[in-house]
Amino acid sequence: MRIALDCSAIPRQMAGAGVYSYQLVRALAEIRSEHEFVVFARAGLFDDLADNHERVQVVPINTGSRVTRLAWEQAAMPFLLRRHNIDLLHSPHHHTPVVAGSVKRVVTFHDVTFLVLPERYPLVRRLYMSTLTRAAARVANAIIAPSRSTRDDVVRKLGVDPNRITVIPEAAGPQYAPSDAAAVTRVRERYRLAGDYILSVSSLEPGKNRTRLIQAVARLRDEDVDCRLAIAGQPGWRYEGDMDLARELGLGDRVRYLGYVPDDDLPPLYSGAALLAYPSLYEGFGLPVLEAMACGTPVVAGNTSATAEVAGDAALLVDPLDVDGLARAMRRLLSDETLRADQRARGLERAAGYSWERTARETLALYESLMAN
Repeated sequence: MRIALDCSAIPRQMAGAGVYSYQLVRALAEIRSEHEFVVFARAGLFDDLADNHERVQVVPINTGSRVTRLAWEQAAMPFLLRRHNIDLLHSPHHHTPVVAGSVKRVVTFHDVTFLVLPERYPLVRRLYMSTLTRAAARVANAIIAPSRSTRDDVVRKLGVDPNRITVIPEAAGPQYAPSDAAAVTRVRERYRLAGDYILSVSSLEPGKNRTRLIQAVARLRDEDVDCRLAIAGQPGWRYEGDMDLARELGLGDRVRYLGYVPDDDLPPLYSGAALLAYPSLYEGFGLPVLEAMACGTPVVAGNTSATAEVAGDAALLVDPLDVDGLARAMRRLLSDETLRADQRARGLERAAGYSWERTARETLALYESLMAN
């Protein structure tokens, strides 16, 4: 087969779906097969793959804004698919060309947050995601969901036949592993993190439930638990209220906003944390949970959606709406070394069960099954 992967939506500051697209392409390139891959992506992102893998061709795409990228996808990509004799197109982020001739189409739906938790998105983006995801659901030959929870939501919210959906989990990248003391010290100094800190990783936006997390940190402060909250993530929207809340609660330097943290710094940042707090209200997978576990960091997470599915028994799961319950779980981990050691061991074992090689092999098997049928 000649397989195209549309990675034109990968941003320069990767997170979520961007990480998925990036890691999947690299893992597919490492699998021995007779298939050839054509990758649509911005220049420089996969140039090393094209240089080192004769079966990989990178077609540079510069689409700029979301509107420009959509126009390219719907109008120009179908011509590129014919020019490169593509048999199958994988669109790894919700939308795909409505018209693609005889080319088979696989689309990954990472979640349906815009339908389950609409307040997490601005109105225009919510309408954009809803419209394009519904269109992709109609024309795709197969759909990939990263979790059973997401599969069930796609069936329930979009009316998709479950037989068209394949669950293929994601994974922590190969760089996520316990870091040595020198790397942890370097990152602590870079981000000015002294003493124990609770880590929160994800973009700054509604739905990540940081308001309740900040309130839980205030409860710990009131109980004389000496621990800071370090928040890693790029600004999204409607997050300023959390900063105001931290000031109103008198948390001062107990809450630190680190901004976007590059890949090289994330593993030691996880490794140096006392725990990861991830009380998100809804997730399609919850990649930071696996990343923390792979680094040996204990996790407190919400007991809802895919987060609980991914974490299993390797995290302390709490009702994300219960501030007291969240504070109690964090206090237990901070005060009980035996429990922390148990959670580290469980987390490392849990994370080892996921890999991008597994994701790529299961994805390639789906491609082959679709073409065979």
